[in-house]
Amino acid sequence: MAIVAAIVLSFASGITVLAEDISEGSTFVLQSNMGQAPIDGEAPVHVYIDNEEYTGTAFLKDAVTYVGIREFSLYMGAHSVDWNGAAKAATITADNLTITAQNGSTYLTANGRYLWVREGIVNLEGTIYVPIRVIAQAFDCEVMWSGEECVAYLTTGSGAILPGSAFYGEDELLWLSRIIHAEAQGEPLEGKMAVGSVVLNRVSSNQFPNTIYSVIFDMSAGVQFSPAASGAIYCSPNEESILAAKLCLEGARISDNVFFFVNQSTAKNTWVSDNRPYVMTIGNHTFFA
Repeated sequence: MAIVAAIVLSFASGITVLAEDISEGSTFVLQSNMGQAPIDGEAPVHVYIDNEEYTGTAFLKDAVTYVGIREFSLYMGAHSVDWNGAAKAATITADNLTITAQNGSTYLTANGRYLWVREGIVNLEGTIYVPIRVIAQAFDCEVMWSGEECVAYLTTGSGAILPGSAFYGEDELLWLSRIIHAEAQGEPLEGKMAVGSVVLNRVSSNQFPNTIYSVIFDMSAGVQFSPAASGAIYCSPNEESILAAKLCLEGARISDNVFFFVNQSTAKNTWVSDNRPYVMTIGNHTFFA
């Protein structure tokens, strides 16, 4: 389903921010959605769902609009919102939809799909807030953002996101999770996702083959991924490698501009670092455009 955005509200995850972790100097605007005066000169946020104004709380944090997951879900017709104190997780149940959001996590799940929250799930005084684009996607809503009006317009769809099996194939998940595990099993989740980003950026580029499998086993200019030559690609991926693959297959990217990476402490060939623009370093891997 197409999503139109004049100014990006964030589709994707980051690290959960606890209330006590928010420093006094951080940019944080909290306000009601009902036209209260803005704080610190920021414009108020308004949300309309099928042309009716949403009456729940919304706030801006670093140009991203957040809503309370419980309040928004009940407004959208959820049957229940349950809190598991031991797991620190909220579970939302609606028609043909189950959503789980865990405090401290970097994603939420919806019908078995993993939706990245780049800017972070926010816990304020015991209430969990998530970016509106993420929760809207879970409920199968289109989102349009008007920067001039500071308004998010949501149009409802079926009421529930399709399961992952309808969005990406098991074969894609298998090979992407295998290459992520083979290359980055000891790296943090962000590092695993960065490897997945390299593979999928290549799939999208006309400079490389157009499937995950063919990118991994591409030998047209020599071995591209050493596990494909060594046989390590066939090892079973761990849980976090599978998670990273699912997040990437949902569209999450650490960067849209990384096509190469090396472990410079062990790499014997310096062609990439000598010839490609540096982008970033995560863990033991350095990434290049």
